Amino acid sequence: MLESLFNPKGVAVIGASGKELHIGNRVIKNLLDFGYTGNIYPINPKADEIRGIKAYKSILDTPGQVDVAHMVIPAKFVPMAVEDCGKKGVKHIIINSGGFSETGPEGAEIEKAFLEKARQYGIRIFGPNCQGIINTDPAVKAYCNFTFTFPEPGHISIVALSGGVAEVIHQGFSAMDVGTRIYASNGNACDISIPEVIRYLANDDGTRVIVTYVEGLKDPLEFLAAAREATAKKPVLAMKAGRTMEGAKAAASHTGGLAKEDLATDLIFKKTGILNFRDEGHLINAAVAFGSQPVPGGNRVGIITNTGGPAVIATDVLVDAGLTLPPLSEKTRSLLTEKLYPEASVSNPVDVLATGTAEHYLACLEAMMADDSFDCILVHFVTPFFVDTESIAMAIAQVNQKQIKPMVCNLMTDRRQWAETEAILKAGGVPCFALPSDAARTLGALVRYRRMLDRDPGRVRAFGDVDTDGARAILDGAGEGGMLAADRVYELLEAYGIDVPDWRLADDADAAVAAADEIGYPVVVKADASEVIHKSDMGGVAVNLADAAAVKKAAAAMQKRIDAADLRFFVQQYVPGGREMILGAKSEPGVGHLIMFGLGGIFVEVLKDVVFSLTPVSDTEAREMVDGIRGSALLEGVRGEKPVDKTALADLIQRLSRLVTDFPQIKELDLNPVMAFEKGAVAVDARIAL
Repeated sequence: MLESLFNPKGVAVIGASGKELHIGNRVIKNLLDFGYTGNIYPINPKADEIRGIKAYKSILDTPGQVDVAHMVIPAKFVPMAVEDCGKKGVKHIIINSGGFSETGPEGAEIEKAFLEKARQYGIRIFGPNCQGIINTDPAVKAYCNFTFTFPEPGHISIVALSGGVAEVIHQGFSAMDVGTRIYASNGNACDISIPEVIRYLANDDGTRVIVTYVEGLKDPLEFLAAAREATAKKPVLAMKAGRTMEGAKAAASHTGGLAKEDLATDLIFKKTGILNFRDEGHLINAAVAFGSQPVPGGNRVGIITNTGGPAVIATDVLVDAGLTLPPLSEKTRSLLTEKLYPEASVSNPVDVLATGTAEHYLACLEAMMADDSFDCILVHFVTPFFVDTESIAMAIAQVNQKQIKPMVCNLMTDRRQWAETEAILKAGGVPCFALPSDAARTLGALVRYRRMLDRDPGRVRAFGDVDTDGARAILDGAGEGGMLAADRVYELLEAYGIDVPDWRLADDADAAVAAADEIGYPVVVKADASEVIHKSDMGGVAVNLADAAAVKKAAAAMQKRIDAADLRFFVQQYVPGGREMILGAKSEPGVGHLIMFGLGGIFVEVLKDVVFSLTPVSDTEAREMVDGIRGSALLEGVRGEKPVDKTALADLIQRLSRLVTDFPQIKELDLNPVMAFEKGAVAVDARIAL
């Protein structure tokens, strides 16, 4: 457990210094200035006191309990210092200094040495090369950190590897006068991991929302498990950096080429119910609302304003985010017509006019809170000099503190002149944003979380008609890597109940004709050789061949065009019509596989209209994938075309997920195209890399 890390009764600083600009001095200063309630033990063999506190030559000389020891010493001395901490009974060590595995083999050996010592004594290591932790709980006030943002107590907790980004986020809350709960930035994370901290925060009653920033997942499965536990209890908001990196250019499949570098992290966020953000400002604003507001019951928003334009801007943002603006109920309309100025606009948005008073705002807020037409409220409040803005702020805060429905406020003011008005709103827990679009996006994030809570995760189907043993025999006989031969590919698909056209494999042109005669015309002939990956690009595909002569001619042309010693011919029933789709899979180390679905054939090259999910894919996720492409309307049937069998496509996605889950040695897989019909779907071309 990490309880004594975040709630230490005694903190030692090994490497404490009397120099003002030294980290070993700053940590002690921060503990003192923040009002730490426990004991502080500076460790310095050459000093009698540091910042007025008695110093000790060794941690073994300290008189009281030490739960956390900071280490601000050169790397080479850390293993010995860890052993001393073990003898003292220290539970946690925060290593602020660097010089370990991040510097190369020599540093890695030092890191290995101190970790062995720590495990020997049951010590947990936070860091190295990290900032540390902060706990604003008034009973603790632990600032075990060398940064400079002194937060007020709040309900937002932050955990991140990158101290720089974590501190930027922390400062963002501070700039908004919003308090935080726990802050943890653990640098190299050689022992205590981000998932462990997330688990701790999930069980911390003082934390209402968890904010995390990741640059990569050291152990994706550990993160996935911890995130699932946390999101079942409270909102987790995350931001992932590094989105501009190119994907793998040498991928052997469309699926591999279309899977972006950071896609697996995004899919982990989605699968576990984490709200994903691409902008730190939006992340901060959303966390402020989650830290103070209840979760909305739905997506219906009521707007109150005393100026028209900002409400128009906000409405556009809200609608884009999937929120709706229902009309006022007749009861609410009648009440507000009576309570507001005759010139006020009694609709949604309700415009109380610039001269609107506290009584007007209160009437609107109470009516919308009682009106079942609305799930959340957006207040636009400009502060004109000719009304009592402080009384309006008190009315808004009064309603907000009842926590009936979530509310955010677009406060348009000069903070220097209306400081007290703003202070009243913030003291009342009202999330305030200067821009209408920021307020609207924040409300959108709350509603997005509601959708995630309401979403049925579905179930992962167990197929009773798959031949797992047969599939295993196929793959066991295929060797350890490379492209799987065409006949093996189609046998594997058939073993998992994936419909394919009737097919034969032929060694030469005459055998190809014989195979076509057995299948029945028309047929397709494809070149099959280890070096042939994209057959169409090499002239290795001939379709709609109506007779034996056409088959023989096509095979001869391929023999001439493709100089491969292992060239064979794959002869297949021709399946005309249908909508061309693509399905695929790509192995993602540490996670499983990414499953892809989208428009296939040439469309995948041009439009790249595909969506991904992470294995195992549930029935709900499969349906969401089918409906999630931009061209989903094409599947419904347009301009007289028949709709396709979306149930069959969802079934195919789940069978593909089951196949790659059962056989993780499948590196990449493409089914392109899959011909989707009004009834059923058939994979007419496939390739698998092991």
